Amino acid sequence: MISLFVCAFFPLGKNAMIEDALQFGAAVATARKALGLTQRELALAINSGERFIVDLEAGKPTAQLGKALAAARAVGLRLTAIGTAQG
Repeated sequence: MISLFVCAFFPLGKNAMIEDALQFGAAVATARKALGLTQRELALAINSGERFIVDLEAGKPTAQLGKALAAARAVGLRLTAIGTAQG
């Protein structure tokens, strides 16, 4: 049996549970703005297009995970897995 991982993001030192793509996008947008970055600047920082950042921050659920994690990292969000996988 496999237990699901619960993922928590810690934006700028604050604990917050992210439960869906919309909340993840909002966390990225909030952190980006706190850093004074435009969507274009964030896109350039992660070698992506501005459209990707727009979609990510809007909560598009089909955003590519690798790019989404790169954007989160670039604005100081950290992903932590909570729980254990049982086989």
